[in-house]
Amino acid sequence: MELLILSRLLEYPDAALWQHQQELFDALAETEHLSLKDAHRLGVFIRDLLSEDLLDAQASYSELFDRGRATSLLLFEHVHGESRDRGQAMVDLLAQYERAGLELSSRELPDHLPLYLEYLAQLPHDDAVNGLKDIAPILALLGARLKQRESRYAVIFELLLALAESRVDEQKVQAQLAGEARDDTPQALDAVWEEEQVKFFAEKGCGEDAISAHQRRFAGAVAPQYLTISTGGQH
Repeated sequence: MELLILSRLLEYPDAALWQHQQELFDALAETEHLSLKDAHRLGVFIRDLLSEDLLDAQASYSELFDRGRATSLLLFEHVHGESRDRGQAMVDLLAQYERAGLELSSRELPDHLPLYLEYLAQLPHDDAVNGLKDIAPILALLGARLKQRESRYAVIFELLLALAESRVDEQKVQAQLAGEARDDTPQALDAVWEEEQVKFFAEKGCGEDAISAHQRRFAGAVAPQYLTISTGGQH
């Protein structure tokens, strides 16, 4: 139950979340593996989130999770980056989902954290805990970055680590953060976009004039896509 709640809260906020908020609080009251203190912290998160205007919550979510890679909810982004290993990892994870009877739509990426949590929620408790332990270093790093940005979402990752019963070396996490530059600034985002465009056209054999023309035509045209999982994890 806890993982389904956390999965839903990490999804892009939608009207259904506001409409079914009482069901969310009812589900929270039935959790078995959160301490009273952690259940209270989660309740405060839900209360504060749902007290916001929906459009404001959506804008904050997009600003947080869809700008740059540091806080991406795509797990393999933090493991494989753009390497070819990512594709095979996706295939392997998709096979795990299928064995568990979890069907994905054509728009869903297997390594999207909310989807992975929904998958773990279908497993026996010990297996779910082991699944969380597998991604504990990623959860710790994401949580630390969100805390650094003073985001309320940091508490979600703290609770996931508590459920994972996993101890993370805080000194190593803080040392990595200390050496990082923010990748969600306009300058950083522009640099990444330009690098990807140059790489794309270099692979296609286009000259600089073609690159410039493409940039002028399509600048700002790409919009993020969001995935939604219904309350309670049903599709």
